Amino acid sequence: MTETASANDTQNGANYERHGFQAEVAKLLHMMVHSVYSEREIFLRELISNASDACDKLRYESLTQPNLLDDGGKTFAIDIVADAKAGTLTVTDNGVGMSKQELIENLGTIARSGTSAFVSKLTGDAKKDVSQIGQFGVGFYSVFMVADRVSVTSRRAGQDDTWVWESEGTGEFSLHGGERPARGTTITLHIKDDAKEFLEKARLSTIVKTYSNHIPVAITLKIDDGEAEQVNSGSALWTRSKSDITDDQYKEFYHHVAHAFDDPALTLHYRAEGTLEYSVLLFVPTRRPMDLYDPARKSRVKLFVKRVFITDDCEAVLPPYLRFLRGVIDSQDLPLNISREMLQNNPVLAKMRKAVTNRVLTELEKKAESDADGFATIWEAFGPVIKEGIYEDFERRDQILKLARFRSTTQDGWTTLADYITRMKPDQKAIYTITGDNLDAARRSPHLEGFKAKGVEVLLLSDPVDDFWLTSVPEFDGKPLKSVTRGGSDLADLAGGDDSKTDADKKDPAPAGLDALIAALKDHLKDAIKDVRTTDRLTDSPVCLVADDGDMDMHIARILQQSKQLGAMSPRILELNPKHALVKALAARAEQGGALDALSDAAHLLHDQALILEGESLSDPAEFSRRLTAVMTQAFG
Repeated sequence: MTETASANDTQNGANYERHGFQAEVAKLLHMMVHSVYSEREIFLRELISNASDACDKLRYESLTQPNLLDDGGKTFAIDIVADAKAGTLTVTDNGVGMSKQELIENLGTIARSGTSAFVSKLTGDAKKDVSQIGQFGVGFYSVFMVADRVSVTSRRAGQDDTWVWESEGTGEFSLHGGERPARGTTITLHIKDDAKEFLEKARLSTIVKTYSNHIPVAITLKIDDGEAEQVNSGSALWTRSKSDITDDQYKEFYHHVAHAFDDPALTLHYRAEGTLEYSVLLFVPTRRPMDLYDPARKSRVKLFVKRVFITDDCEAVLPPYLRFLRGVIDSQDLPLNISREMLQNNPVLAKMRKAVTNRVLTELEKKAESDADGFATIWEAFGPVIKEGIYEDFERRDQILKLARFRSTTQDGWTTLADYITRMKPDQKAIYTITGDNLDAARRSPHLEGFKAKGVEVLLLSDPVDDFWLTSVPEFDGKPLKSVTRGGSDLADLAGGDDSKTDADKKDPAPAGLDALIAALKDHLKDAIKDVRTTDRLTDSPVCLVADDGDMDMHIARILQQSKQLGAMSPRILELNPKHALVKALAARAEQGGALDALSDAAHLLHDQALILEGESLSDPAEFSRRLTAVMTQAFG
């Protein structure tokens, strides 16, 4: 992740190790330092949040290792000292501290699980990109917006060694041994000339009270040689009454607990009393957290017991399909000495999880009813994740289905399954769906042509999760869900569109030679297809592929094959549009002498065309090119 020089530089008797930042880290630092950021003050909020987290972590570790508190005291504190003469601002905590390796991992890399993917999202628009950086929680590095040099002196609780991390925010950082009397971390910022305001008492005090007043650790402020004064209230926000908390305070607590820069789209704050007692303060973000699609699917809600931080990495707190939530759950009933392993099968936590999950879904329903636009924003960001609950949470499946929103072929914006049913044709018996890699691909599918012609609405499903929940939901409100890419299309039973024409118009005779064409296609394509038949689902395209009624849907089969979870796909049915000019011309050719050999290239080209329309790659592009050239030469030669 980082490059360590073999240098043995010596300064003031200390051996320095020089490390190069990841190239991605250097790019981000340059962007933050040289971009215009309208709220540079957030650097202090991020440092205080990190210090608070360090105290929380030590409070938890001390439950099983009480001796960790012997070095540095049992009362946690965050101290801010401004020295105008030296031009420095220091933030000190007596939390868990960092070892040498932790300094390298935490301060030498950014987004370790996917830095390259993260950087690829940046566009070069300075303000926009810095905001994007904030979205991904790169909090510590904001210090370089106000400082031209930063040093971090840290001693891990339970260890004797102290390490000093230093950087000027350019291409490298150094590490060397140092001295610190007790556990914790001190961050020293050498303030830039244009940021001297951050050494003033009034400015610093305002920042702390604005952003960090809620942090349940005493924050003191000392200016030069003056007295240290506590500047925050030091009370846990979630323990206070809703009526005593302003919207701005909720927002700043969200920024703290989520390490986010956006504002919450929904805030849920309540206290449960009775058999179980616990406090809940949860937020639905506006933007997707960076780890939303991490394969681990971990919850990031912080679990406290009697205001003691336990963990923010616990599967038992909330189901994986609500992992986008940020905030705090504080229990009065769990034992303080509970371990992370014990949490997985704890009956008290299981009851809390059930109750909180029900409350979250209920609040989302209320949001959908009272603020359709606001809920649409939430669904746009987190709908693909919430839909995981349709096949994972059988108990709440119907509730999530009612909550779910979809795009469709006839409606602008989002629609629900219930609203779809109100628009069904009088003789329509099923809810029709189509899945695709994206909305545009789904909309372009030839399978929709007949449904569009008859004005029949089809739901467009483009999230990977859609293929999976559809297999576990046979119907909604008594109406079966049916993919338009499967065998029987039911179009003949639906009125509308072409049905308004006269009987003479509707009963076009099959073109001469159609049976011979079908026989020729079967002979040439052999095992590549399951069957060949005509269809009424097509109006503009000559052919398409469909899955037989008993086979797996084509899109999910392709997803499983791409992920190596499925071998060769089952052959599909090739359907022909008997009204298409190309099919008519081929049928006419099928009646002539030597038709079987003459139709060989055309048969394979029709099959390849159908594969391309499904978004699949061809097994032999070179042979496709040869056949296409041969047919075009024959046509124009």
